[in-house]
Amino acid sequence: MSEKIVQLNEEVIKGQIKELVRGSVEETLNELLEAEAEKLTQAARYERNEQRQGYRSGHYNRSLTTTSGDVTLKVPKLKGISFETAIIERYRRRESSVEEALIEMYLAGVSVRRVEDITEALWGSKVSPSTISELNKKAYVHIEDWRNRPLQGGRYPYVYVDGIYLRRNWGGEFENVAILVAIAVNEDGYREVLGAAEGMKEDKASWISFFQWLRSRGLDGVKLVVGDKCLGMLEAVGEVFPEAKYQRCTVHFYRNVFSVTPRSKVKLVAKMLKAIHAQESKSRGGATALYEAERGRQEGGGRH
Repeated sequence: MSEKIVQLNEEVIKGQIKELVRGSVEETLNELLEAEAEKLTQAARYERNEQRQGYRSGHYNRSLTTTSGDVTLKVPKLKGISFETAIIERYRRRESSVEEALIEMYLAGVSVRRVEDITEALWGSKVSPSTISELNKKAYVHIEDWRNRPLQGGRYPYVYVDGIYLRRNWGGEFENVAILVAIAVNEDGYREVLGAAEGMKEDKASWISFFQWLRSRGLDGVKLVVGDKCLGMLEAVGEVFPEAKYQRCTVHFYRNVFSVTPRSKVKLVAKMLKAIHAQESKSRGGATALYEAERGRQEGGGRH
């Protein structure tokens, strides 16, 4: 006797569950809108009483994209009183979490066409390129506010600076752009990203402009600037922060050393350099350097 085999279509079930959730969200939001209207008018639909404020005048439909899909809101229309819902912001067409996801995807380097495909797969509707552009404008406003904020961390004795190169698409052509970055440690020991700016290239003029911009925002008390051995940066530090000392970044220094070190000796040399830089004073560092140099010659069979 053959047994009946029950087969489940997972895609159909998922679709039904998704529609059930979407419908539930739509129903709940509309019920909340109705409750708000009743609270404003101080009366239920068709109810007449002395406390009533304003009258119902039907509804108007408004679409809203949520993480559960597109829903249709029936927003109450009132006469004699304005209806400003606290549930859905006026003129808003998307849930904030949806907007945040779109902005994060774009800033992460996802193409506009890919964003359209992803939104259709996640929420059942495509987002147009113009919409993505408008959302990015909103994001850039917050970015610029952060970039130009006053520096209120007190005095910053230690400032770390570097230029990183990124590829930018400009007019259909890709070009390398230098982004100048500054991170500082204040007198309380807290680290803070001071700012980042496009420098086009790491020349003296770009670094001077960058440092002056930081000073105009409140950078003060600089005693030590740490960076690579870029000539433009060195000259700019001497001009903008004449009382500050300059120290070469150990990471850049290590990279330069490793570039002329045999591959088989890189780990050994790295341990020697770290041992030297871990010392608390210049004299102890010098003594450690001599010791490590001698140990290196012995392990290398007398060669140096």
